[in-house]
Amino acid sequence: MTAQTPSSPTLVEVSQLAQALEQFATDRNWAQFHSPKNLVMALNGEVGELNEIFQWLTEEASKSAARSPETGQAVQDELADVLMYLVRLASVLGVDLNAAVQNKLRINGEKYPVDKARDTAKKYDQL
Repeated sequence: MTAQTPSSPTLVEVSQLAQALEQFATDRNWAQFHSPKNLVMALNGEVGELNEIFQWLTEEASKSAARSPETGQAVQDELADVLMYLVRLASVLGVDLNAAVQNKLRINGEKYPVDKARDTAKKYDQL
């Protein structure tokens, strides 16, 4: 894990959500089921449910799926499920999501420099 430097902005703040999820699991005695393996499998299932919503939408329809009367609530619910499982997984593993995101943004910035990556979807090894 990378430590946050004093000048680094907080990009991800999930401590209150992590505490709420911990309490939710504790109240139900579910921590026993929250192994990293189980949580990542549940996360994958929720991403699959989100994927189902978009599966047959056109590119154009997908852009407004979160605001559509037909799909909006389902998109919001599945995004919430994905976020909650992700935060719970990070918490169980002891991963500081803010530090991880800051580090990954730095790495991606090095792999995808603006002058080479602008306006292209090529992978970094093809730039």
